[in-house]
Parts: sequence; structure tokens; C-alpha cells
Amino acid sequence: MKLFQKNIVTPGILQNVYPASWREHRFGLPQPRWERLKGKDFWITGAGTGYGRCIALALAAAGARVFISGRRIEKIRETMDEGAALGIDVRGCIAVPVDIRSESDLARAVRNIQLVTPSLYGLVNCAALPQMGETAFPLAAQSTAAWTDILATNVTGQWLTCKVALPLLSNGDGFRILFLSSFAGWASTPGFGSYNISKSAVNSLGASLAAECTVRYPGKDVQINVLVPGEARTEMNQGSTESPYAVVSMVLVLLSHPPGGPNGFFFNRDGRHLAFAYTQEYPQPLLAGH
Repeated sequence: MKLFQKNIVTPGILQNVYPASWREHRFGLPQPRWERLKGKDFWITGAGTGYGRCIALALAAAGARVFISGRRIEKIRETMDEGAALGIDVRGCIAVPVDIRSESDLARAVRNIQLVTPSLYGLVNCAALPQMGETAFPLAAQSTAAWTDILATNVTGQWLTCKVALPLLSNGDGFRILFLSSFAGWASTPGFGSYNISKSAVNSLGASLAAECTVRYPGKDVQINVLVPGEARTEMNQGSTESPYAVVSMVLVLLSHPPGGPNGFFFNRDGRHLAFAYTQEYPQPLLAGH
């Protein structure tokens, strides 16, 4: 199945934004959608760097309370410092260090979150590992340890995070989960086999979890989706000139969507709607009627 079958696009998505001017542009969100995020509780993994950092700070700017997770506490502190430098009130940002590969770590993280709130409105899975340069032919020659490491973080860790977060997410009338994938999840590029497989699995995890939660939580407004963030200047891609804030506009559009929005669908950071396997593109723009 092709990625773009019907060429459906959500217009108005901002790609090149100056984060310090967030009060003026609100990352492209209409005021009612921006206000919708205020007071909501979100958990962001991989928020010590890159996309996760930018998403966490944008949510904090909108007035959300944000649980910021990453393996390295010093990187979480850097996220807080960047937010303060941008004029964002980071008092609503709470550091929750965690290695998502560890079930005991995740259990402790959830207990720490529960000390602050009995429920979560949203979870954004940003933690991921790139293909390591151990060999040019990973599927034929990489070590079992390298294979296990990338799958443990990019797939198993994201599943475990969702698993421990669902009791908190399901305490409200509805919730949002967003997975960051990659065009690698649709690709078979030589030299990136393990990464390609991990991102294809993330795509299936997102769609399958959306379908399962719809059945498990009838009557709740469940919106679980997958976003391709594209390339930007992150720890995984330090040579890029693109700002990781380029992903924020589309992320906030999805997280702020009113009840009855997309569930089990795929999107690109520039507003394009994607198809994957048997899932066709979401049929209407995400900002229609705000």
C-alpha cells in the first residue's frame, strides 16, 4: 500500500517556527485548541533531548503539566533550562527519570506520577535508538546484543510504557497516545534493517493498541495515533539543519483534537495523512472546525 493514496493534508501546520515566539504563533494552534491543552497531564518519554524535549516544552507553554522522562537526569535538567530560557513556566514540568527497557524502572516512574495525579490525559512515546554502525549488513552480521538493544527500546519499551500508563490514562473520560515512528517503518533500506523493522513494529503497535483500547474502553474518547517526525537536528541526526521544533505543530494538533478524532491513524509532521498496511489515510483535515 502506498503512503499517500488520496493526498489528504491538514493545512496550517507550521514547520519553521522560532520557539521563543511561541506566544505569538502557538505553534500553529488556534486559540481554542491551545486552551484545550491547559491543565492536562502528559507524560513524555525521551524528553531529555530532541523531539521529546521540544514536545514537552510546547505542552508546558500551553499550560499543561508535563512529566518529563529520559534515562539521563542531566538531560532532563537541560530540558528545564531550555524551557526557562524560552520564557516558559517550567514549574509544571516534573522530572521522572526512567529507562523504558526496565519494567521496575517504569513501575517506579508510575508510582512517582501517581504521587502528583491519579490520571493522565496523554502519553507521547519519543524514546528511541538509531541503527548502530556495528556493520553495514545488520540483518546478516550484527550481534544479538545490538539487535536486542534496538528492539528493546524502540518496540518493547514503548509497549511496556503504554502498559503501565494505561491505568492512569483510562481514569478519565478519554486519553491520547502518540507514537513517533519514521519513514523507515515503510522502508527496506539496506544497512538499516533492525531500525526499519523496529519502526514498522511501532506502526503496528500504534494501530493495534488503538483497536484494542477502543474495545477495552467503550464510551471513552480514545485517540491513539502514529506520527512520522521526519529528520531534524537530534542526537540521532546531528548533521541536520532542521530544528526539532518542526514536529511540534502537528503533535499539538493531534493531542488537542476534540472528542471523536482520529484513532489508529498515521500522519507526517508536515500535515500529510499517511496509509499503512490496511489503514488508509484519515479522511478529513484535523483542524476542520477547530
